[in-house]
Amino acid sequence: MGYVIATANMKGGVGKTTVTVNLATCLAKNHGKKVLVLDLDSQISATLSLMSPMEFAKRRKQRKTFRYLIDEVINPYPNAEYKIQDIIQGELCKLPGLDLLPGDIDLYDEFVVSEMLHNQALALGEQDFETIWNRFERVLIRDILKPVRDEYDFILLDCAPGYNLMTRSALATSDFYLLPAKPEPLSVVGIQLLERRIAKLKDSHEHEAKINIKMLGIVFSMCNTNLLTGRYYKQVMHRVVEDFGVETICQAQIPVDVNVAKAVDSFMPVTLMSPGSAGAKSFMQLTEELLRKL
Repeated sequence: MGYVIATANMKGGVGKTTVTVNLATCLAKNHGKKVLVLDLDSQISATLSLMSPMEFAKRRKQRKTFRYLIDEVINPYPNAEYKIQDIIQGELCKLPGLDLLPGDIDLYDEFVVSEMLHNQALALGEQDFETIWNRFERVLIRDILKPVRDEYDFILLDCAPGYNLMTRSALATSDFYLLPAKPEPLSVVGIQLLERRIAKLKDSHEHEAKINIKMLGIVFSMCNTNLLTGRYYKQVMHRVVEDFGVETICQAQIPVDVNVAKAVDSFMPVTLMSPGSAGAKSFMQLTEELLRKL
């Protein structure tokens, strides 16, 4: 059984998706790993980093997105049209070992989920609705991935910013979480908030099942350490070291690199499109560092 790793931060715009897709690409291309990327953000950035909007629209029309699998959990069909294997898109960017479970711009309806769980609570005579909800968020993504869990060395879950149902279920399912962040105060606040949320998540589930997720590392992206920003950057880093310890910070840092943005516009990770660029090299270093940690 391989590793399940969630990429998360309470704040958006910190490079979660860029780290996820390039880490996945390096694992497949440079280390021969079989990797699945699961896009859990309704902005579908990870999906559109690996396939064109036209291809996504085609798959969405066929209902071959993660939304179908969630709908199947909430309102099971008598004869399910697709299994998870039918929805996974294999060999993204013509790279063997790099697979994607595409996201959707409408992942799920919170009201429908609440109604389903309320009906379950009534049917089971369960007075504590929180117990029913916790059980659902703990098993939702875990059970969806179960048929393919053993087929991959790594499953990377690209979480949305904030702390919605999908992010909580991803964290409950994962062995580790990776925390991308920008070297700025608001991004550091996002780290602190997520740490508190994960602690609360573990507490709320401890009576039924232990959640053993651990931090794999904090990855700083969009780093620009020129003379004007160097002192400011060091102050932020010092604060993170004080709060979380130097061992939690990944030595490989992702610099500001226009090639990363250009690659996104081409629906391809920078590690494939411009492997000699500074951004691509930093992702290769990060991948090697994380493999050593694991």
